Amino acid sequence: MSGRETMGPTGRSPIEVAVASRSDVGLVRAGNEDSLLAAPPVFVVADGMGGHDAGEVASAIVVEEFGTLAGRATVGVPQLAEALERAGDRIRALSAGHHGAGYRGAGTTVAAAAISEVDGSAYWIVLNLGDSRVYRAGADVFEQVSVDHSFVQELLDRGEIDEATARVHPQRHVITRALGAGSDPDPDFWLIPAEAGDRLLVCSDGLSGEVPDDRIEQVLREAVDVESACADLLEQALDAGARDNVSLIVVEALAVRCGDPAAEDTAPRGAHRSEDTAPRMHDTAPRVRVQQAGDR
Repeated sequence: MSGRETMGPTGRSPIEVAVASRSDVGLVRAGNEDSLLAAPPVFVVADGMGGHDAGEVASAIVVEEFGTLAGRATVGVPQLAEALERAGDRIRALSAGHHGAGYRGAGTTVAAAAISEVDGSAYWIVLNLGDSRVYRAGADVFEQVSVDHSFVQELLDRGEIDEATARVHPQRHVITRALGAGSDPDPDFWLIPAEAGDRLLVCSDGLSGEVPDDRIEQVLREAVDVESACADLLEQALDAGARDNVSLIVVEALAVRCGDPAAEDTAPRGAHRSEDTAPRMHDTAPRVRVQQAGDR
């Protein structure tokens, strides 16, 4: 699934993007509990969990709620937080309702990227809850923007294990935050200046758990287009065993409009915008980390 987006009903997007996505059941699981949404200005991967079809239903609810934002030129942190809250309310109601026995324990991770505009400049908003991830490959940076909400990440943060141990740790799939599943949602938000040539990857741990970061970076930088990047990353996850469902979205900034609506940055992939300024945040109740280009 792929496409190119330049216009929404509310006006011209500050970031012209090309998008491709894939979702695969993998080689071990009987069903696919992942759901994804690749509909500018929002790009979401939700990895469901729970007995029976509870995870599939929970992740589908997330996509439905974020889907109400599709087609806009931009979206802000408050709108993303509200969509997440609506999805959480529905998942909790599902678990408590007359089908509660079947859906008890329903929950899902959520990883998302979105197109935003603050004080006339184009930004990516990144949202994370759980261990699905958002990566960014820019001019001189490759980074995992999101931070896993997982037991293993806590061990890493405390210096008790290293990255090599984390990849094979027996509790690497134990998450500490989720939407539903009895968890109190506490999402992280990041606000990152957008640059022409940026490539973002939003994915479930079915990809990141199988394909190492250095290979992810290589594919994002070398693939001729987003469709090829998606196909290559999925193939590598399958070649590695695909023990979980694999879902991913690759988004590329083809052009970025900066400040003056007539001005566009259409530099080749990897080129910098000449100037970045920290935005003034308006009505953003959730905690938001404002990141300058190149910050680690």
